[in-house]
Amino acid sequence: MNCRVGDFRYKDVINVEDGCKLGCVCDVEIDTCNAKMLSIVIYGRYKFFGIFGREDDIVIPWCNIKVIGEDTILVRCQSLGCKNRGIFSFLSNLFR
Repeated sequence: MNCRVGDFRYKDVINVEDGCKLGCVCDVEIDTCNAKMLSIVIYGRYKFFGIFGREDDIVIPWCNIKVIGEDTILVRCQSLGCKNRGIFSFLSNLFR
Protein backbone atom coordinates (compact mmCIF):
# COMPACT_ATOMS: atom_id res chain seq x y z
CA MET A 1 0.00 0.00 0.00
CA ASN A 2 1.33 3.42 -0.93
CA CYS A 3 0.44 6.40 1.22
CA ARG A 4 1.20 10.08 0.89
CA VAL A 5 1.98 12.28 3.86
CA GLY A 6 -1.18 14.28 3.18
CA ASP A 7 -3.26 11.11 3.52
CA PHE A 8 -2.12 10.74 7.14
CA ARG A 9 -4.29 13.71 8.18
CA TYR A 10 -7.47 11.74 7.68
CA LYS A 11 -6.44 8.58 9.54
CA ASP A 12 -7.60 7.90 13.09
CA VAL A 13 -4.89 6.89 15.55
CA ILE A 14 -5.82 4.04 17.91
CA ASN A 15 -3.75 2.89 20.89
CA VAL A 16 -3.63 -0.92 20.89
CA GLU A 17 -2.83 -0.99 24.62
CA ASP A 18 -6.30 0.15 25.67
CA GLY A 19 -8.25 0.64 22.41
CA CYS A 20 -8.51 4.40 22.93
CA LYS A 21 -8.85 6.72 19.95
CA LEU A 22 -6.10 9.31 20.35
CA GLY A 23 -7.25 11.54 17.50
CA CYS A 24 -6.21 12.19 13.92
CA VAL A 25 -2.70 12.81 12.66
CA CYS A 26 -2.13 16.56 12.50
CA ASP A 27 1.56 16.71 11.62
CA VAL A 28 4.57 14.53 10.91
CA GLU A 29 8.24 14.93 11.76
CA ILE A 30 10.65 14.09 8.95
CA ASP A 31 14.44 13.86 9.00
CA THR A 32 15.31 15.68 5.77
CA CYS A 33 18.94 14.52 5.78
CA ASN A 34 18.05 10.82 5.78
CA ALA A 35 14.59 11.10 4.19
CA LYS A 36 12.95 9.18 7.06
CA MET A 37 9.74 9.83 8.94
CA LEU A 38 10.56 10.20 12.65
CA SER A 39 7.14 10.53 14.27
CA ILE A 40 3.52 11.52 13.92
CA VAL A 41 1.98 14.34 15.96
CA ILE A 42 -1.56 14.58 17.28
CA TYR A 43 -2.40 18.09 18.47
CA GLY A 44 -3.80 18.41 21.97
CA ARG A 45 -7.49 19.03 22.27
CA TYR A 46 -8.87 22.41 23.21
CA LYS A 47 -9.67 22.99 26.87
CA PHE A 48 -13.13 24.46 27.39
CA PHE A 49 -13.65 25.67 23.82
CA GLY A 50 -10.08 26.97 23.56
CA ILE A 51 -10.42 29.52 26.35
CA PHE A 52 -7.95 27.65 28.57
CA GLY A 53 -5.56 26.69 25.78
CA ARG A 54 -4.81 23.14 24.66
CA GLU A 55 -3.77 19.86 26.17
CA ASP A 56 -0.25 18.66 25.41
CA ASP A 57 0.44 17.36 21.92
CA ILE A 58 0.91 13.61 21.53
CA VAL A 59 4.11 12.72 19.67
CA ILE A 60 4.35 9.07 18.63
CA PRO A 61 7.76 7.85 17.44
CA TRP A 62 7.90 5.80 14.26
CA CYS A 63 9.03 2.70 16.17
CA ASN A 64 5.71 2.72 18.11
CA ILE A 65 3.58 2.60 14.95
CA LYS A 66 2.44 -0.99 14.47
CA VAL A 67 0.04 -0.95 11.51
CA ILE A 68 -0.95 1.69 8.97
CA GLY A 69 -4.29 0.78 7.45
CA GLU A 70 -6.69 2.38 5.01
CA ASP A 71 -8.53 4.41 7.67
CA THR A 72 -6.60 3.92 10.90
CA ILE A 73 -3.11 3.79 12.35
CA LEU A 74 -2.52 1.39 15.23
CA VAL A 75 0.13 2.47 17.73
CA ARG A 76 1.49 1.09 20.98
CA CYS A 77 1.83 3.77 23.67
CA GLN A 78 1.88 2.54 27.25
CA SER A 79 2.25 5.95 28.87
CA LEU A 80 -0.94 7.32 27.31
CA GLY A 81 -4.17 6.62 29.08
CA CYS A 82 -7.58 6.97 27.58
CA LYS A 83 -8.83 10.23 29.03
CA ASN A 84 -12.45 11.17 29.30
CA ARG A 85 -12.51 14.33 27.27
CA GLY A 86 -15.11 16.95 26.71
CA ILE A 87 -17.50 19.00 28.77
CA PHE A 88 -18.74 16.04 30.83
CA SER A 89 -15.23 15.20 32.07
CA PHE A 90 -14.72 18.88 32.89
CA LEU A 91 -17.91 18.94 34.95
CA SER A 92 -17.11 15.66 36.71
CA ASN A 93 -13.66 16.97 37.69
CA LEU A 94 -15.23 20.20 38.90
CA PHE A 95 -17.44 18.42 41.43
CA ARG A 96 -14.84 16.00 42.83
